Amino acid sequence: MPALYDITPFSLLDYPDEMSCIVWFAGCNMRCVYCHNPAIVTAKGGKDEAELFSFLEKRRGKLTAVVFSGGEATLYAGLIDIARRVREMGFKTKLDTNGSRPEVLKKLLKEKLLDYVAMDYKCPPHLAPGLIGTDKLWPLFQESLGLMIEASAQGEVTFEVRTTVSPDLMDEAALNDIIRDLGEKNYKGTYYIQNVFAHGEKTIGKIDAPSRKVDPALLDQPQGFTLAFRNS
Repeated sequence: MPALYDITPFSLLDYPDEMSCIVWFAGCNMRCVYCHNPAIVTAKGGKDEAELFSFLEKRRGKLTAVVFSGGEATLYAGLIDIARRVREMGFKTKLDTNGSRPEVLKKLLKEKLLDYVAMDYKCPPHLAPGLIGTDKLWPLFQESLGLMIEASAQGEVTFEVRTTVSPDLMDEAALNDIIRDLGEKNYKGTYYIQNVFAHGEKTIGKIDAPSRKVDPALLDQPQGFTLAFRNS
């Protein structure tokens, strides 16, 4: 059972324009070869909710937001209760997710427990077995993606889509598949393409360092949304 792994006490990067902490949840249902958090993905977690809320009590008036990340936070059985208590304490909430648990997203949205969601569009389905370890979660991700696009269009939540990429493993043609899919689904936010953060022993797949960067000239022009690059 996934559990709380750690707490990063302060970040100005993970929730735009907010002073946040990051709650890391252990465990994940994917095994992305480029994952730079293998210890979190394979860990059982060593912190409990009491420690989290004791920390947050001390940070009232100092922090403005809490980021739920991992691992995959939506695998944690108590996430909805935690989000509810965090909101009651006056903090904004952000969820980083791979989109594999649409039923959890539905509950969080229904109770208006999220302000911001960042969803990883890992890859097109034909690359999923090699890059994330399975293609069985694709229909669930697609359901989550549609759910979040609708929620953001209605102004319920801020929503971003992002893809971490090594061009040696996923080329511009695959990224264009994603760009077209987002356009067809009427996505209106920003689609972030970000380079892999690590390589070698620091990654689950022990991947090689990329031999090149994504070539923007080979990418399709987004229809109805913005394309941006991170850590390029």
